Amino acid sequence: MNFTPPIADIDLRRATLCQLLHWLAMGRVQPQPLAEAYQNAIERINPQLNAYVGLSPALMQEQAAAAQHRRRDGVIGRLDGIPLALKDNFDVAGWPTRAGLPGRKQPALEDAHVVSRLRASGAVLIGKTQMDEGALGATTDNPHFGPTHNPYRHGYCTGGSSGGAAAAVAAGLAVVAVGSDSLGSIRIPASYCGVYALKPTHGEMSARGMTPAARRLDAVGLLARSVDDLTVLLQVLAGYDADDARSRRRRVALSPPDWEPGHLRAGLLPDLAAVGVEPDVIEVFEAALAKLPRELGERRTVDFSDWNFARTRRAGLLLMESEMLSTFAEDLADTEHPVSDRFREMLAYAAGKSAADYAVADRVLDAATLKMRRLFAQVDVLVMPTTPQGAFPLGVRAPDSQADLTSFASLAGCPAVTIPMGTLRNGLPIGLQLVGARGSDLRLLELAAVCAATLDAEPTYPVIA
Repeated sequence: MNFTPPIADIDLRRATLCQLLHWLAMGRVQPQPLAEAYQNAIERINPQLNAYVGLSPALMQEQAAAAQHRRRDGVIGRLDGIPLALKDNFDVAGWPTRAGLPGRKQPALEDAHVVSRLRASGAVLIGKTQMDEGALGATTDNPHFGPTHNPYRHGYCTGGSSGGAAAAVAAGLAVVAVGSDSLGSIRIPASYCGVYALKPTHGEMSARGMTPAARRLDAVGLLARSVDDLTVLLQVLAGYDADDARSRRRRVALSPPDWEPGHLRAGLLPDLAAVGVEPDVIEVFEAALAKLPRELGERRTVDFSDWNFARTRRAGLLLMESEMLSTFAEDLADTEHPVSDRFREMLAYAAGKSAADYAVADRVLDAATLKMRRLFAQVDVLVMPTTPQGAFPLGVRAPDSQADLTSFASLAGCPAVTIPMGTLRNGLPIGLQLVGARGSDLRLLELAAVCAATLDAEPTYPVIA
């Protein structure tokens, strides 16, 4: 008789979604022991990491038990038994949706659209992850619930605003996570924490039940430990929702993953230093490009002389801050649970602007759409670093340029994928970003998988794990 040894908890926590689905299908692991492995790790590690702000171990075990029964009976969902984390700006019936703010304690009455889909797929919801106050920030250093620490170096930030979700995936406290991305909130923390992320085509996943930042920019975002995992999540969560005004009804399906990597036209920015990318990041980026001579095909320098990254990022922020004045009106007026001075000042900036100022900022989105059309008539994919810098110490003022390289895809409504491309001189990870035309999500993921396989090196694991 062949004896198959049990899988160690640390290996369960380092495994990808696809690997775990395979083990679950083979019966090598069951949903309840899998949930227990994650719960034990959370109890041990989360106090120093602060990735989660809402947990319900009893509910987690109840969901895992139900998944185990379904697997025994043979009628299972796509994610049955998979422990998954959710950013704390999505409604989960019976749980408060705090959105990083101190006074929001009223339980949600119903699930967000993506939560309903996750439940239907059999996913095991672990809990709510830490985020920036009101999703307006990129450090996840929350003044009310404390900072989330980077799993690779305690005392360093995770990026934001989905920093808790990225930290949970990187540290093996969730198999995958769902967050949100308005100007880079899923891709920035993925870059800082060394994981994979997808911001889909705008409207591809319903944002109903997600606390809005700016509806014209908001996208559900996905975090995982492999590109294939992102593809599975996209297939589970994508689709038209008639109750979401921004939901995308496809005239045709997403573009199939049929690119020939060696025949691609890859667009590159002419001068990364000129747009504020740090020398250390440029060095890692150029080393990554040198490893991808065939995968990226023909390389073309694209003209971005008509695009001011800082000014357009600022326009996107104004759209967010203006809409947040309405979204968070009750929170701003709550004297018993006051918001931070920083949050109040950022929204006061928008309050001091006129309707004409808002209209000018709104036109930037039209300009981005036109720029996107011209760009992807010349190239198939835009390739650049995900962030101009790596993670920095908590308490240090965040660089203004954090979202400069991620904001273009958000403003243009394009899909974007980030994958780890290497480590900086200080040993912290940094990401490579691929941006494609609207609807090219599957093609981007295929290319990202090819690039990730080529860039693959000896795995590095977080210090906090």
